[in-house]
Amino acid sequence: MSEVQLVWFKRDLRVHDHAALAAAAARGPVLALYIVEPGLWRQPDAAAQHWGFIRESLLELDAALAATGQPHAALHVAVGEAVAVLAALHRRAGLAAIHAHEETGNGWTFARDRAVRRWARAHGVTLHEVPAFGVVRGLRDRDQWLAARERLMRAPQAPWPPPRLTFAAWPWAAPPGIGPLAWWLGDDSVLRPGPWPDAAALGLDPWEPPQRQRGGRTRAEAVLHGFLQRRAARYRGGISSPLSAPGACSRLSPYLAYGVLSLREVVQATEARLQALADRRGPEHAEAPRLRAGLRALASRLYWHCHFIQKLESEPQLEWRNLHRGYDGLREAEWDEARFAALREGRTGWPMVDACVAMLRAHGWLNFRMRSMLMSVAAYPLWLHWREVGLWLPRLFLDYEPGIHWPQVQMQSGTTGINATRVYNPVKQALDHDPHGTFVRTWCPALQRVPDVWLFEPWRMPAAVQQACGVRVGADWPQPPVELEAALRTAKARLHAWRQRPEMHAEARMVAQRHGSRRGMPGALARDPNTGLERCTAPPRAVRRSAPRASSPGVPEQLGFDW
Repeated sequence: MSEVQLVWFKRDLRVHDHAALAAAAARGPVLALYIVEPGLWRQPDAAAQHWGFIRESLLELDAALAATGQPHAALHVAVGEAVAVLAALHRRAGLAAIHAHEETGNGWTFARDRAVRRWARAHGVTLHEVPAFGVVRGLRDRDQWLAARERLMRAPQAPWPPPRLTFAAWPWAAPPGIGPLAWWLGDDSVLRPGPWPDAAALGLDPWEPPQRQRGGRTRAEAVLHGFLQRRAARYRGGISSPLSAPGACSRLSPYLAYGVLSLREVVQATEARLQALADRRGPEHAEAPRLRAGLRALASRLYWHCHFIQKLESEPQLEWRNLHRGYDGLREAEWDEARFAALREGRTGWPMVDACVAMLRAHGWLNFRMRSMLMSVAAYPLWLHWREVGLWLPRLFLDYEPGIHWPQVQMQSGTTGINATRVYNPVKQALDHDPHGTFVRTWCPALQRVPDVWLFEPWRMPAAVQQACGVRVGADWPQPPVELEAALRTAKARLHAWRQRPEMHAEARMVAQRHGSRRGMPGALARDPNTGLERCTAPPRAVRRSAPRASSPGVPEQLGFDW
């Protein structure tokens, strides 16, 4: 009888605090596998930058396994659909069990995981899945979520290396001279050696943001250390402006999205740093109060991270349909491809919007407030349905996390039924967060000579000013597709009129019961029990170690959060 324990790496590209790897090692010899699934990479939310980051992380994961010095310690990469690859391995080597982290991904991965479970049951292979985040599979009562999340985050990290770690031999002989080596599944369901696939082999546009973050554990640990030790002092007050955010934000999001760091590692490291500052251990300096404030704010956001992923875990359909079904028909019939093209190509004529698209294309990253602004501009003045916009943005986001992305897309579009309307005026956002025009001029060089008074609204420049600064609106700079102020007024009026229909309130209350935050969450928002809409009662507060308070009966709450 086979004892081989297959560890299937997905979005958990690490060995540290890897519960599935530790569980497999306790049961028998481990076979470590990553599957490059062509079907996954054909999905419209996939991009070459995602594969580039994963590949960099896989190389370090392989090195970490090899560093144990044991025979057969290696990461094996197979190219093919998961069920077919697992079946080929089972025929050749026999698998006693498969160990993996649960994945809250897109609809394709949801269907794939169900197919793998069916195959495993049919072939007598035990499938062990463990939580990846503070997300509860099969959660029946949202009131129980916070306590479950707390238990997981407080639990000891899985050890590396595990005490009983041994590795199983790969059941095929590897030829010399191919590296890094992948095993490609042929039409005859036989795995054969070959080079790792590139973006073209996966059918991806090979373009990647030239300045994107790089993958791998070494970089992830350096980013985490730098934030905890120094950069957290800039977190509070620095994360809203696209000028200060690149250094003030934690920049941990891609490493969490692909599991190069575990969320529990980050939570516990943040709390340890806070405790060290409170105990005055380590070097003290004048920024200690700001460091503590930044670390507490990050700890709060890590709750929100899991809170939003739980929404998609509990209701996968919100990737493609309105969370509140009463909003069906609000925008669908009025799709305007020309407006969408202007947004995608960074030629809306609204400088702050076009600058953000340019930064995304260069870095694969943008701070939360500007992401929210892009989605709000799409939903309100451009009046675009969220689904197509929501499929475009993941290709630009290196840190695409479906469980955060889709609830956010709907929240910014006003289709959840439980969130206050979030309408971002791009001119006001520019005045608030780029008052001297530095960000806009950096990413929109055509506007370099435009006077400050016209910089954020160049379409209002008199002809003489346009001539003097060499920017002709409609030729050198695009004319906006709609008149901004009028479009914003119309969009808000339409949404509010739709929302006020009596039949909307009952479903809003049901959505709040399924997905709303509860008392005890950092920054939770009190809710009107009649309409289901939330109202802010207090700013986010420090995460406390005490047990969460129970919700008041009949008054669910919804957490406020932007990307």
